[in-house]
Amino acid sequence: MSEVEQSTKLDLERIVFIGRTFEEYLNMFSLSEKELHGKKILDCPAGACSFTAIGNKSDVTACDIAYYHSGEDLKNKGLQDIEHTAEHLQKVQSNYKWAYFKDIEGLKHNRLRALYDCTNDMKEFNERYIPVTLPSLPFENEEFDMLLSAHFLFMYSDRLDYQFHLDTLNELLRITKEEIRIFPLVDLEGKRYKHLEQLISYLNNSGCTVEEVNVPYEFQINANSMLIIKK
Repeated sequence: MSEVEQSTKLDLERIVFIGRTFEEYLNMFSLSEKELHGKKILDCPAGACSFTAIGNKSDVTACDIAYYHSGEDLKNKGLQDIEHTAEHLQKVQSNYKWAYFKDIEGLKHNRLRALYDCTNDMKEFNERYIPVTLPSLPFENEEFDMLLSAHFLFMYSDRLDYQFHLDTLNELLRITKEEIRIFPLVDLEGKRYKHLEQLISYLNNSGCTVEEVNVPYEFQINANSMLIIKK
């Protein structure tokens, strides 16, 4: 067992294993199933999302630090995390919009569906789920046509500094041939990431085309736009 594997396996309790459904991904990233066909896609970090499981008509790979753990351990952790999140949301429902899920039970239903789809697929096609520790990724240069990254970059700016964001973006650019989509552009409090303009300027100066796009999905208030980075 490597040193990285040892350190991550010890931290299962610190990993929140919750995911979004395939349908949520299409809305979060303004994608149609037709646009995915023929593309080699990476979901990074993917958590308990079902995008890889359901999107298997395309060539989709998932990666996450959580995948150093077994699928069974992750399923059990995910079940606990969904219950914990539902209890927490009871107290802060006003921070969210309930048009998509209607209520907390509707949210739980979707989160459970994503979890079961993900962990069942891991059991059958484990090679699609690659353990990684960002900002380093074990993939070749321009290995993927498209990369999707949800609910990680920008969201945890209270614990991930600007240099981490810069290093991670450079690594995402290295392994992506065409475009990267990142959702959302706010932190956990719903505030726009404070270094976003600095990062956009860096990307433009690096020869990328960057566009902010509103999307047909908003659960957390103000989390309704994504960044499209084209090489």
